[in-house]
Amino acid sequence: MAAFRYEALDAEGRDSRGVIEADTLRQARANLRDSDLTVLFVQAVSQDNLQTGATGSWRERFRSGISSSQLSLITRQLATLLAAGLTLEQAFNALIEQSDSETVTQVLAGVRAEILAGHTLAQAMGKYERVFPDIYRALVKAGESSGELGHVMLRLADYTESRQALQQKVGLAFVYPAIVTAVALLVVTGLLMYVVPQVVSVFQQSHQSLPLLTRMLIGLSSGLQATWPYLLMLIVATVFAARMVLQREEIRFQWHLRLLKFPVFGRLVRGINAARMASTLAILAGSGVPLLSSLQAATGVVNNLPMRRALEEAAKKVREGVELSRALAISKLFPPILIHLIASGESSGKLDIMLDRAAIQQEQEVGNYTSILTALLEPLLILTMGGVVLLIVLAILMPIIEMNQMVH
Repeated sequence: MAAFRYEALDAEGRDSRGVIEADTLRQARANLRDSDLTVLFVQAVSQDNLQTGATGSWRERFRSGISSSQLSLITRQLATLLAAGLTLEQAFNALIEQSDSETVTQVLAGVRAEILAGHTLAQAMGKYERVFPDIYRALVKAGESSGELGHVMLRLADYTESRQALQQKVGLAFVYPAIVTAVALLVVTGLLMYVVPQVVSVFQQSHQSLPLLTRMLIGLSSGLQATWPYLLMLIVATVFAARMVLQREEIRFQWHLRLLKFPVFGRLVRGINAARMASTLAILAGSGVPLLSSLQAATGVVNNLPMRRALEEAAKKVREGVELSRALAISKLFPPILIHLIASGESSGKLDIMLDRAAIQQEQEVGNYTSILTALLEPLLILTMGGVVLLIVLAILMPIIEMNQMVH
């Protein structure tokens, strides 16, 4: 049995959309006609043709899949339903009824159809690899193998929610500085292109000798007025060229390595990736997944290329019999506290517990460091904007003061 996405007209000519389950495309059309619907479009649901309806968000419209926040919500709801004793079919029926997103409904219906066809939940989710990541499917498979799918789904829900919370914390922390920076650039550009030329034209008509600061402001304003289209095209071209260049893995590797060495952002990048790795290893190891398989899945959540390659090299050394803590310490890219906690877990036989503590410690450190960084950035941006505006005001007021002195 498979899931089919359809568009049809009912007996009154109203548009009807949804997902129907059937063995074949012909049977799906027949079932729709039996429901007094005029079929306009029927297509099998797959990860390559997921679409959103009119109620979908702009982010959903431009990606094939569902957002991380939606995945986190689905995981929590599924874990709750399974813990309550519902079967997989009943749980997915409830999720489909609860969903208000057409994309999510299509994915859930597709997974339910695969389950009804006799596949396991992990195999059904494997049909939508871009929706359910490798670590997600690995945990589901481990839960089904151990017979503790409900318990594993609860841990997976905690994992997805904590990861989503970390992403939101870091993202929202930089929203205010980004807004202040954008507003500052718009204000300064408006002053230079529209306000300053009208004011300084009065001084130019008086043919008096202008102060150096005023002459510099006039030159900057004239240059900006004459070249702003070219500057805009240069910025767009630079961004496009940078994106093209960073698609090459070796160049991106060198850029990521430089990021790790930056005095401010390097520590933040290191902490975020270390927290992701530790939390991934903790939940996988705690669910009974072998360490080598856990390391392979953990590489997928590490975005920094040098740290990812270091983790891959560590996995090779673990396969050769080296302890994980020693393998990770060789690259010197991971936080020392993380290494020591892993070593403690290996010696005590409680690696999953220590990995969980390491993940919590790294997330707290990232949160504290982000708060300190944004607390410093906000007044710095305000002072910088105030300084620029002060220079513009002084450049305008200085000729006026000189004219008053000449009059007296």
